[in-house]
Amino acid sequence: MFMHLEVCYYIFILMSHMTRSCSSWSVNNFLMTGPKAYLIYSSSVAAGAQSGIEECKYQFAWDRWNCPERALQLSTHSSLRSANRETAFVHAISSAGVMYTLTRNCSLGDFDNCGCDDTRNGQRGGPGWLWGGCSDNVGFGEAISKQLVDALETGQDARAAMNLHNNEAGRKAVKGTMQRTCKCHGVSGACTTQTCWLQLPEFREVGNYLKEKYHRALKVDLLRGAGNSAASRGAIAETFSSISRKELVHLEDSPDYCLENRTLGLPGTEGRECLKKGKSLNKWEKRSCKRLCMECGLAVEERKAELVSSCNCKFHWCCAVKCEQCRKTVTKYFCVKKGGQRGKYENAGSRKKNLRLRKKH
Repeated sequence: MFMHLEVCYYIFILMSHMTRSCSSWSVNNFLMTGPKAYLIYSSSVAAGAQSGIEECKYQFAWDRWNCPERALQLSTHSSLRSANRETAFVHAISSAGVMYTLTRNCSLGDFDNCGCDDTRNGQRGGPGWLWGGCSDNVGFGEAISKQLVDALETGQDARAAMNLHNNEAGRKAVKGTMQRTCKCHGVSGACTTQTCWLQLPEFREVGNYLKEKYHRALKVDLLRGAGNSAASRGAIAETFSSISRKELVHLEDSPDYCLENRTLGLPGTEGRECLKKGKSLNKWEKRSCKRLCMECGLAVEERKAELVSSCNCKFHWCCAVKCEQCRKTVTKYFCVKKGGQRGKYENAGSRKKNLRLRKKH
């Protein structure tokens, strides 16, 4: 299986940074030397970055900004990187993904230097229950991910402080969504006392938590031109230290994601699919056509598509499975320019023929 481009970039930046700094880094920078730490944790970092990317795309699938690939580069000071609330979310969910995966893999025994967190076992946790069992070692995941992910941030200005703050908010999100699981003890099934431990939730819970933080993200107002002088760095540090590390922060307002902006790499919402009908749709999905199309000055176009999939499969001795091809007409909705004008996603014959989709099996 090939890693997505965004993950390859993430790992490449990490490896490049470690290679450049190898001669000067010590145990104080990593728990082990850079290259060795990379080899041990690289697969977990890649998997964690991938889970962060996938969660970002899921959380914003029906938003005007839908977590495009360009936004997923965690490079420190690309001239095109913004410091808005979307960038804040990308840093938080990426950091959370790496920490989550490192923690989970630690508990699964993938690393020789860590295992379950049993430091509180035997201690009273609350009325009628004691700490015990195998808690996920979130402390290990937090420490390693902090060193690996924060190492990508080399600046010392306000944007660097923002990125580091949001990295930390992502890690706090993992800790804040940990779930307590308990087992009863007692005669004949009586739950006279309980043994409890902490487990990681589904990563979707972390994503939902951070999406709520995204909606309530705090804008930090700093003097324009604040740079790398000692006085500026002191003022920046003081400002960010006064904000809870659980909150997402941003420095800039978001642009208008309705409109295409090639300079910023924004595609706009023309051509985007939206949802109108469906029993399983939530309120946010049901309003997607209004949000992506109508509120952006676009019309909603209905298109019929033919979905082709395998069905009625039968096993024939020996040894083959033969299937029929079933066709189903589905209705899809897209954002288009008003007044019958062809948008950038339409071609001359698109209105005359149905779309045909093939479902992989």
